[in-house]
Amino acid sequence: MRRISWMLAMVLVLSVLLAACGKKDAAAVVKDLNEVVGEMESYQGAGVMTLHTGDTPQQYKVEVWHQKPSYYRIALTNAKKDVTQIVLRNDEGVFVLTPSQNKSFRFQSNWPDNQGQVYLYETLIRSITGDTTRQFADEKESYVFDVAANYNTHALVRQKIWLNKSDYAPKQVEVSDSNANVVVDVKFDSFKFGAAFEKDAFDMQRNMTAATKEGGQTGTDSGVTPVEQTGEGGKEPANPQTAPEPDGAVTDGQTGVGGDTEQQGTEGAATGQEGEEPTLAEPEGADSFGVIQPTYAPEGVQLKDDQILEEAGDYSVMLRYEGTYNYTIFEARPQDRAVSLAPSSVVDLGFTLGMISGDALKTLTWMTDGIEYRITSADLPQNEMARIATSMQEESGK
Repeated sequence: MRRISWMLAMVLVLSVLLAACGKKDAAAVVKDLNEVVGEMESYQGAGVMTLHTGDTPQQYKVEVWHQKPSYYRIALTNAKKDVTQIVLRNDEGVFVLTPSQNKSFRFQSNWPDNQGQVYLYETLIRSITGDTTRQFADEKESYVFDVAANYNTHALVRQKIWLNKSDYAPKQVEVSDSNANVVVDVKFDSFKFGAAFEKDAFDMQRNMTAATKEGGQTGTDSGVTPVEQTGEGGKEPANPQTAPEPDGAVTDGQTGVGGDTEQQGTEGAATGQEGEEPTLAEPEGADSFGVIQPTYAPEGVQLKDDQILEEAGDYSVMLRYEGTYNYTIFEARPQDRAVSLAPSSVVDLGFTLGMISGDALKTLTWMTDGIEYRITSADLPQNEMARIATSMQEESGK
């Protein structure tokens, strides 16, 4: 009887030891993650990103390609409008492409080295390994980390990251504000390390023409894998600086109405009489998109006036807000011409990248659905600019 009891005790002890050996703590997982990132050559992921920043959640299909050392391709498709924008980094720079409008927008930036995104694997792992106060949980199929958010905005404070136990691939990310409200949620449908890409997969012209031929759909949306998206006849990738699209142009920095045109329009509005009715006469033959107003405004701010401006037959809109903060929103369809690149930094707006420039007078510039937007202010904080920009994405011209 004693022998049987002793044997049972030994079995229990061995079971506990085996279970303990198979279970990892936070330190062990962090060590593994450092090794995964260090050895990683490429990856491809796809999923759905939801922004909870307005009255109604906004969903975007997200597709991410990365190839070492610094090639990135991110396709963001507005699920409601079925419009895709592509954020691209290659040897020529950082581009924001809108293939359906045949427009491109270029930054001189080292993005995402200086500012990552919630759907980039390196950014998530850097958040985990860099937070010494990280919280860790071992769930059935996932390792879960609760860490500080590091997205260069005070609006995002914490994030929860679910990683697959088998290969540490990301499964889900939730980023919350100071009130523990989820602001951004990303659910990955697929994620593959060691993805193989064709040599022109990150070429600007290749992405513009491929998306156009597919009717504006790219990558996973079109059912074509990265390896299958090759150029015709295996031609060398085009140089994005010397081979613009037939009806489009690579634009450096701020596009649309040039510097002189914008200044004239602003001055004309500023010298108008207080309380006069806004001028809403639409230029004849102009490519109208209506007046797109944000659904969000900071507390104590109200719309002062809006004007449709006619400059050389172009259609553009200016909205002026006043109160706690004073700012101007400018909307225009970009012209097919380049404008000199001003010193600027990249801002993550969730649905796309924006560019902020200026010192005392700051301007946030971004492009969506072929329309360029600018918010200019001397006192509006950057996080408020981003909230206003986000609130304009689901609006149509009125």
